[in-house]
Amino acid sequence: MTPTNRKKLVVAHSVLTDAPLHEVETNRALARWLAQILGLKYGGSYDPQLHEGRDLYLLPTRTLVGAAAARQLGIKGPEDLWGGYVDHDFICTKAISHGLLNHDAHAPPGWAPLFSERVRSVVLDGLSVFSLKDARPAAEHLLYAGPIRLKPIHACAGRGQEVINSLDRFDEMLARPDAKKLFSEGVVLEQDLDQVITHSVGQSFIGNKVLSYCGDQYLTQDAQGEQVYGGSRLLVVPGGYDQLLKLDLPEDVRLAIHQAQVFDKAADEAYPGFYASRRNYDIAQGVDSDGQPRSGVLEQSWRMGGASSAEVAALQSFVNDPGMRAIRVASVETYIDQPLPVDAIEVYRGPAHTNDFLLKYVTVESYDG
Repeated sequence: MTPTNRKKLVVAHSVLTDAPLHEVETNRALARWLAQILGLKYGGSYDPQLHEGRDLYLLPTRTLVGAAAARQLGIKGPEDLWGGYVDHDFICTKAISHGLLNHDAHAPPGWAPLFSERVRSVVLDGLSVFSLKDARPAAEHLLYAGPIRLKPIHACAGRGQEVINSLDRFDEMLARPDAKKLFSEGVVLEQDLDQVITHSVGQSFIGNKVLSYCGDQYLTQDAQGEQVYGGSRLLVVPGGYDQLLKLDLPEDVRLAIHQAQVFDKAADEAYPGFYASRRNYDIAQGVDSDGQPRSGVLEQSWRMGGASSAEVAALQSFVNDPGMRAIRVASVETYIDQPLPVDAIEVYRGPAHTNDFLLKYVTVESYDG
């Protein structure tokens, strides 16, 4: 997975035409930074006319979907991008974390039951739903064990999620005008946990470097008072998961790493068209309604994400000091206008998607203090 061709251009690519400014500018900032680290030229934002026929190293803001999209961009494999590719849209969403209610439940084209079979032991209890008629039976099946969390499969940063405590409450939700559209696009129904810690585990393959990391992420309040993604703290090593596991890690972190590895391997097996050079997994650990500890992979991110800036900062550190064993890095997103902390690296400062203020920055600390 090595963009070794010195003629390659590192190019930002905001996949959605109506993407918010902060996403576009963050994408540009990381592409520019990565080009500097790799010793390649930065080619700005992708332009089909300007970049036609050029050899590109692409940083897409979304997982690429479908052979036609990859072909148009000149992407042939994981060495051509920092991100990922799937044959069908649902594969890069939360939907694959869980199976369907039964064999009669509606499934999107390309659905692979093998995946949910392989990951059943490393995810929370849950079901994926792709039609209104399957929604209530799925909820009824899960609610007997306690509250469930409703998660639209295309929502990100924790937005759009609801906790459902009873069938009556679920029926109220089904009566909404947008319910049919919501479930047709795909919804995950998943057991709700208390006292949750969300671990981030993943790998990045950039240039001739492999980075592996573990860490946790945290929430913050946006300008509307909603709890949304606020950043990630990562412990990063050069090399594979074997190098990461050589560090002195708590057992809950080791469990999260194991669960991410199972999930990652299942994706390669169940969806052979899939490839990715950034593989990030969120693992929730908390307490279920019976007071029992639970741990499970929530979803994957095979694209630029909230922790990407921290990963680039770690890569910069290892390039600067090839003998470094590990590094602690953190990405921060805050909706409060404030001065940049000492030694922090600013990634974005400006309007949020709601036109309120958003600041993104990165901090770097030594592994051993």
